[in-house]
Amino acid sequence: MLRVLAFEDTVDIEALLLSGGVDVSQVHLTQHWTTEDALSRIEAWAPDVLLLDHFIPPATGLEVLRAHLASTAKGSRRAPTIVAMSSEAKCNEAMVDAGADRGVVKHRLATLPFWPRATTGR
Repeated sequence: MLRVLAFEDTVDIEALLLSGGVDVSQVHLTQHWTTEDALSRIEAWAPDVLLLDHFIPPATGLEVLRAHLASTAKGSRRAPTIVAMSSEAKCNEAMVDAGADRGVVKHRLATLPFWPRATTGR
């Protein structure tokens, strides 16, 4: 089971993954609609995949990323895969430059290769 933690305030990530053919029965997803207490939520959830939107209050995804990476430098567990998933490609590039593993325009999230794929019988 893939543990996923998403910080996204406008798009239902589970619905987005379903529409993209991801087998969400193999994904344990938690979505937060704000970045309030983001670091404690990341630490408590210990995700395999951390999804960060850039434009989300009160702290941007870039700010959360930087704080998460700073905490890992002090011994906290780093999410193995960190994905910048803003609708703005330049924001994703900035997060990748700051240490995210991947950047993808949000509505293409389901195209990433690590998702379990749903079988359609076709």
